[in-house]
Amino acid sequence: MYKEKEQVPEFEDFYVPFGGHLREDNRWVRLAAIIPWEEIEAEYKKCFSKRIGRTAKTVRLALGSLLIKEKLQLTDEETVETIRENHYLQYFLGYESYKDEKPFDPSMMVHFRKRLGPDAIAKINELIAKRYQEQVEAESEKKQNKENQKDDHDHGNRGQLIIDATCVPQDIRHPHDVTLLDEARRKTEKIIDTLYEASELTIKPRTYRKQARIKYLNFIRGRRRTKKEIRRAIRTQLQYIRRNLRTINELQNKVPSTTLSAKQRRDLIVIHEVYRQQVQMYKGKTHSISGKIVSISQPHVRPIARGKAKAAFEFGAKLSASMTEHGMIFIDRLQWEPYNEQEDLPTQIEKYKRRCGRYPESVHADKIYRTRANRAYCEARGIRLSGPPLGRPIKETLENKKIVRQLRKIQRLDEAIRQAIEGGFGYMKRKFGLGTIYEKLRETSETAIMVCVLLTNCEKILRDLFMRFLFLLGFKPHKSYLKVLVY
Repeated sequence: MYKEKEQVPEFEDFYVPFGGHLREDNRWVRLAAIIPWEEIEAEYKKCFSKRIGRTAKTVRLALGSLLIKEKLQLTDEETVETIRENHYLQYFLGYESYKDEKPFDPSMMVHFRKRLGPDAIAKINELIAKRYQEQVEAESEKKQNKENQKDDHDHGNRGQLIIDATCVPQDIRHPHDVTLLDEARRKTEKIIDTLYEASELTIKPRTYRKQARIKYLNFIRGRRRTKKEIRRAIRTQLQYIRRNLRTINELQNKVPSTTLSAKQRRDLIVIHEVYRQQVQMYKGKTHSISGKIVSISQPHVRPIARGKAKAAFEFGAKLSASMTEHGMIFIDRLQWEPYNEQEDLPTQIEKYKRRCGRYPESVHADKIYRTRANRAYCEARGIRLSGPPLGRPIKETLENKKIVRQLRKIQRLDEAIRQAIEGGFGYMKRKFGLGTIYEKLRETSETAIMVCVLLTNCEKILRDLFMRFLFLLGFKPHKSYLKVLVY
């Protein structure tokens, strides 16, 4: 069941027992003002039954707690303690007065991430970003009407779309085939122990766990390992796992199916798939396979080839993101399996049209997006795709000197505009939790990613409001500062 809060007090009426009042310019008071809590609550309460179940926490408490966690980079336990200690955070969560008590158990944070989900957070992000964009465009049109200027693009393409892709690293141990097999072997040994205790057998099945552990440690402690030694270590661990899986199948026929816990049953399914993949790679003398599992606890994580200087592969979700000319970021595709982001350009352009009601005037993307198919798609809709045209570069002569220099200037400006989304990724990874996702489940990890994007857009809105306040005071930044959206 879900109960709506009748009225949330304004920050002036928030009761502080030790005296004083909340400041209007506090970051949490300003952040609470730009989030449409009532509209979010109308959608959130549809997820609950009207008659059955315990009364749920309000959406302001659930979503606000996730925003606090990601903004302050806290654990679930620290988030609850920080809320209990800070009256500004309690106002942000919809409290009527300060209470020196825990708002909820830290384990509820997992339920908040599951209940809201990535789709709901994405809709909230769309709602806030769309409202801000409409407000900025309305102010721009009002200013143009005052200056009696005509807009030639009212009935055509308008605006800029910046697109790019990135990988969000997951908090997992660096994958190694031998280490992964050793973990699988140890988990199967614990499963055998559980099944043996529930059975009527008097002799415990052999697992050779001590020998297997010694062989693994001797291998992993070596500084330089040859290909022959690696293959020998993989073969040894596969033999132990094969014996253990055969023993588990025999024991499962002698005990009830409920002997193993839900986690052990899930791990056993994952271990069977890991064993199949490792056997196939061993026989094929390769280290890559489609859908390769690199973590038993997080089997949804895949290696993503990025070709960066730091590492050739990253382990986590891959995002295709887009940014509007007003600095609002949207996640257009979130997938754990590797894919080529050049396929997303038409979809991202169509989503821009759905959000803004028109096609963009220009699309700014890096080299991988500039395929013939994407160029033809943009040309058919009157969209300019950034970057040099196909074919040989134009040779500079006395006749075309001005044209060539103008084209180079446009290309430099396009690249400068495209850097805005790179800055957005860096901002989310440094300041928020997008640098490393610590959630373990697939759904909760996706929710954490969406919350980081939502926070980034909210921060952008607050910065713009602050800049308008400075303009009113007479502050005028250099024109180069306003040319490119900088995070």
